[in-house]
Amino acid sequence: MKNNIMDKYTYRIEWSEEDQVFIARCLEFPGLAAHGDSTENALKEIKVVVKESINWLKEGNEPVPEPLGVKKFKGNLTLRVPPELHRELAIKSAEQGVSVNQYILSRL
Repeated sequence: MKNNIMDKYTYRIEWSEEDQVFIARCLEFPGLAAHGDSTENALKEIKVVVKESINWLKEGNEPVPEPLGVKKFKGNLTLRVPPELHRELAIKSAEQGVSVNQYILSRL
C-alpha cells in the first residue's frame, strides 16, 4: 500500500450544532476547514482541501507544513514567564526538593 502523506497529517472532527454538520480541521493548516454530514465525509473533504493547499504551496514555491506525526522534536521548550512567577516556581520546586524543570513537568 502506498504511503500517503495526507494520512500523516493531524485531523480533528467535531459536531457543529449551529451548522448541523461535522467540521473537520487539519492542525498543520489552521486556516482550513471542511464539513460533511458524517465524520467520514468531513474527513474526506478536509483531505481534499489539504491536498489542494499543498499543491498551491508547491506551485508557489512556498514551504509545505511538515506533519506533526513525523516531525522530530528535541524535547526542549523555552518558556518566558514574569519574574514573580519564576520566583514562585523556584520556591515551590525547592519545597518539593526538585528542579524547576521537574516541578513544571509534573504540573503539565
